[in-house]
Order: sequence, then C-alpha cells, then structure tokens
Amino acid sequence: MSEQTPETPPWRRPGDRFGSGLVTTVPGAPPRQPPPPLDPGSEQPEEPENRHRRQMRIFGVVAGAILAVGLTVVLIVAFSGGGDPFRSKAEAPTDVRPPLAQACPAPTGSPSAAPTQTPSALPPETGARTTDTEAGISYKAYGAPWEPWTDTWRAGTLEVPYKVGQHFVTEQYSGGSYHASILSGAVPAADNDAVTLNLECVGRQVAADVRAEYYPQPNTMDPIRDELTTVGGRPAYVSEFRLHFEAAGLTATEELSAVAVIDVGKTTAAILYVSIPGTHKQWDYVIDDVLKSVRPT
Repeated sequence: MSEQTPETPPWRRPGDRFGSGLVTTVPGAPPRQPPPPLDPGSEQPEEPENRHRRQMRIFGVVAGAILAVGLTVVLIVAFSGGGDPFRSKAEAPTDVRPPLAQACPAPTGSPSAAPTQTPSALPPETGARTTDTEAGISYKAYGAPWEPWTDTWRAGTLEVPYKVGQHFVTEQYSGGSYHASILSGAVPAADNDAVTLNLECVGRQVAADVRAEYYPQPNTMDPIRDELTTVGGRPAYVSEFRLHFEAAGLTATEELSAVAVIDVGKTTAAILYVSIPGTHKQWDYVIDDVLKSVRPT
C-alpha cells in the first residue's frame, strides 16, 4: 500500500530540506541584519581562547629561559670548585701530621722502650765534640781526614735533613763524590705535645730511606744490629748493616752503615747516620765509638 504525500506549504519550495534541530525564522519576523563590515584599519577582536594560548606560550618561554640560566649558574659553580661535582661523599680531610708521625704513629699501649739512664751516671766526654742543637745531641769529633760537614742532605720518605756532622771524600767517580760520613739531624715525629715515639718503626723507616737514596741500586744488605737500646742515656733504636752494590767507575762495592734514632724527650727525634765505605775499613770502629759518645744537650 502506498503512502499519500501531504500538500506542500506555500512557503516551502520543492526540494528544500532541513537538518534536524534547525530553527527557521518565524513567519512575519523582521529579517536579521548582517554585522557591519569591519574597518580595514582596525584590529579584529581576539578570541579569548586564542589569547589564553598566546599567554601560556609567553609564560613557557620565560620559564624556560629562567631554568636555563639557573642550570648554567649551578654548573659553573660546581665545576669551578675542582674535582668531581657528582661525587657521592665528602673527601677525607688531608692528613697534616708530620711524615714520620704518619708512617709511625705513637704506640697506643705501654711502649716497650729501652731503659733510660741518668746522664750524670754516664762517663764524662772530653775532647773535640760536634754539637747539633736542633737535634738535641752532641757526639765525638774526629781529626783529619775528617772535616766539618757544610751541606744538607734531604731525601727519602721522611726527608731527614742531615745538616750537622763530619765527612771526607773517599773517591771521585762518574757519579760524583763518594763520602765517609757522620751526620745528624732532627725530624718531627710526634703529634701535638706527645713525645712518645715508636722508635722501632721510625728506625726502620730511616734505615730504608738511607738504603734507597744514598747508595747505588740495586743493593743487598747483611743485617748486623737491629734493636731497641740506649744511646746517651736515652731510649733509642739502632740499625747497623753492611750493603753490597756496584756502580760504573766506583771502586767501593760495599759499605758499613748505622742509623740511630734517639728519643731526646721532644716532639722531634734525633737521627745519627754513620757510613764507612769498604775502601776505608780502617774507620769501621767509628760506628761503635761515636754511638758511645752521644750525649743529650
């Protein structure tokens, strides 16, 4: 069965169609007037949504610039301080103790120091003497060929400054002058006002420095004496040894040496170093002789 088409209203043209929800002008109402044309010289009003987006872009640019400047300042400060700016922990404080105190800390328990003697109980010393006021000791001086020491030797881990004593040149060779020597010096050895020294540790370190710095390398050592003892009535550590070596142009191939570290009751230790080349063994007795003659000043 077919459906009958209603009569077309007179105000609607055939073929006109309207979407759903479209509102038409009420018949008889005045027609809507179009908006007046804009003046070409005037600005078109900006939509609120566009203005908001433009403001957010401006704020974003300003915030990015501030962040970039801040990061630049932080990096400059971090790297100008040196080291690793990203380290996870603080660096340990620098150890400012004297080298000898670092290598040989004072004993924590009761030290096994050698017994002391009252200086007045020692036999009196007569004749020529060498006095080292800085080290706090004096010892026997010998005649020719020995002569006063006028140089300063300073080497090794502890850099003991040997500035006082006697010596004589035993030979000249391509490496320079070779000496027999009786030298003394002082080295800071304790922390603050502490005067307790680890004499054995100090003595071994001084002897190691002597062997490494003042003799041809490599060399071998024959230990002779290595003990805590008493020198000049004061606790001391004595190391005596004979070194064997070879060097181009050097006649001497061995040397008798001794190092004594003496606790003189100060924050410095007195060091006495004696060396007799194998070419002059007639002076070997000097080692024991000069150690016996030491007195605190």
